[in-house]
Amino acid sequence: MPGPIVAYVRAVDAFNRGVGRIVMYLLFVMMAILLWSSFSKMFLLPSLWTLEMAQFAMVTYFILGGPYALQLGSHVRMDLFYGSWTDRGRAWADAITIFFLITYLLILLWGGIDSTVYSLQYAERSPTAWRPYMSPIKIVIIFGIFLMLLQATVAFIKDVARLRGVELE
Repeated sequence: MPGPIVAYVRAVDAFNRGVGRIVMYLLFVMMAILLWSSFSKMFLLPSLWTLEMAQFAMVTYFILGGPYALQLGSHVRMDLFYGSWTDRGRAWADAITIFFLITYLLILLWGGIDSTVYSLQYAERSPTAWRPYMSPIKIVIIFGIFLMLLQATVAFIKDVARLRGVELE
């Protein structure tokens, strides 16, 4: 494989690995928020912000952890036929399905950018009692979709390399 492609694969893998390792700890942040919610409901006045903040933390956890999960191969896969195929057959199947994933992510990114621009332009707020601005979480979602798109292109490159008899790790 050409040097710039190998450098791209390594750079995206390294960046998504770093983001994924950091984002793993957001689960503890979400648990702390929910613990505070329970504590405040029992002993203080109930907080308006806790449920929505926990949802935002969970969205961030999933959307930024997704590229790392794709990198590790820990996503859900139907293994009915896939497990009995040869490495070459798996590489073909992965390359085809990753192509569809890339197409889906491009459409999702396009719509997400449009929604984020609207949110920024009109200062969109949540319709709940807390009424937080929606643009920060939408920006996080766009960033996560972009990282997933980069990781999907890396997975496609690795599958094509595997079909050519080269292992990129």
